[in-house]
Amino acid sequence: MYEIITLQLGQRSNYLATHFWNTQVRRRLSAPESETDAFQESYFTYSKDEESLVDHDIHFRPGLGADGSETFTPRTLIYDLKGGFGSLRKINALYEIEEPIVPQDLWNGPTVVQRQAAIGQSAYQQSLDSGIEPPPLTTESVRYWSDFNRVYFHPKSIVQLNEYELGSALMPFESWSVGEELFNSLDKEHDLLDRDLRSFAEEADHMQGIQMIAGVDDAWGGFAARYMDRIRDEYGKTAIHFWGLEDGLKLIQREKRYSKLANTARSISEIAPQASVFVPLTMPATVLPSYVTVDGHSPWHVGGLLSTVLETMTLPSRLRLLHGSRASFDQLVNVLNVNGNQNIAKIRMSIDQNSVPNGHHRSARLETRARSRDPRLPSQERRSQDAPTSQVDRELKMFDMNFFPAETGEQSQGRRAVKEPHVFGQAETYRADEQKEREFEETEGEAGHERARRRAAGLPIIQNTTSSLGVSTSLSTDTTVALRIKNLQYTVSRAVGVDEREALSNSLGEIAEAYEEGWESGSDSDDD
Repeated sequence: MYEIITLQLGQRSNYLATHFWNTQVRRRLSAPESETDAFQESYFTYSKDEESLVDHDIHFRPGLGADGSETFTPRTLIYDLKGGFGSLRKINALYEIEEPIVPQDLWNGPTVVQRQAAIGQSAYQQSLDSGIEPPPLTTESVRYWSDFNRVYFHPKSIVQLNEYELGSALMPFESWSVGEELFNSLDKEHDLLDRDLRSFAEEADHMQGIQMIAGVDDAWGGFAARYMDRIRDEYGKTAIHFWGLEDGLKLIQREKRYSKLANTARSISEIAPQASVFVPLTMPATVLPSYVTVDGHSPWHVGGLLSTVLETMTLPSRLRLLHGSRASFDQLVNVLNVNGNQNIAKIRMSIDQNSVPNGHHRSARLETRARSRDPRLPSQERRSQDAPTSQVDRELKMFDMNFFPAETGEQSQGRRAVKEPHVFGQAETYRADEQKEREFEETEGEAGHERARRRAAGLPIIQNTTSSLGVSTSLSTDTTVALRIKNLQYTVSRAVGVDEREALSNSLGEIAEAYEEGWESGSDSDDD
């Protein structure tokens, strides 16, 4: 079935992943206005006459609830600190059973029960549980990622780390080494791989890969690095896509900014060499397009935007095996990692303004195309061997949101203007209702550049059942990665202790070399 197991590490990853799971499936309300309106928000289909384009078995696992009823829950592990789950309970309505009554004759004396006050459900969650239409979400009403969650999780997916508390000033979970030490301690006591991950891996028929989402500029980077070590020891040949989340640095004090950059440098040095693909992900540093309104201080808003780019880019990995429409994790790796050691990729996105809610109507010409097959299916693979570099450069400028971390002011001082990046490998995914076909195109030019294009159905809008978004994403390996790594190398020389500075700097230098133009046998230097 080519299953994908997801690991969510920390608050930021859980905000993003909650949007991801909500996009896959919507919990049904008791009295929808119509069958079409009730389920138009998700990829799931509930009619025997209609088959979804998405193979839900890839990300979801069948099971049995406490009452023997069939369940369908995400193949995911959710790690968070104490207090980070909000009102979400480990045992939900699908698996809840009556608690056994403790015999009263075990203790004759008085008992005193001390219980921490439970976090109350949001009005949104209360409405979902009652089967009524929930109120609109706002930045004020979303206190935790569980406040807008629409999915039931299996109890073994919920892993709370009680050693640290969310938002604690006394024991902040910020330093990379703190996360590393926490994982080592828990793994020594419990063997986390055996306790948490193994059951998901063993029930998979043919595991396509593991998708890890974690912050890299705080303690979760250290936790993820050691987790990656254990996974690689056990599943050495499994494709692992790592999404590394970073906060913006513009409004952060100088000392904390250097601390975050040092954490990021350690994460890249430790995680990137072991990942199949490593994708840094942060809010765009430049002004967002006018059609996007995001509150940068709201993790709910930020998570929604980041989820859109992640969900779109990975969509081909969960499509059904119809007419070659699926593109696995391994296929994406082969497109991006052309020379064998270029696995850090830059991701960008653009949204079709004609598909934005309250925007213009879509082209009638495109909507009325006649097809002899399912119009939702991607088209047959098409290949071209002659795409000129200038065409590639123009297409690189199509994407008006860049989620690759930008250098800080201190790092960019005195640097010369950067020339047009040299692209080693690129994969693009386009999705829109007016273009319900898939175009897959690989181009290998003189510089070894490869590009893959895919087109598929539009992104469902969770709170608007009348439309979906046309989204374009690009994932590429190019020379700007070298600049980013060298900037971190410069930071290491000022923010990291002497005892580990040299080793970390050398590691980053080796990584950066793979993304310099002409790295492979000087292929471009001979063009003149």
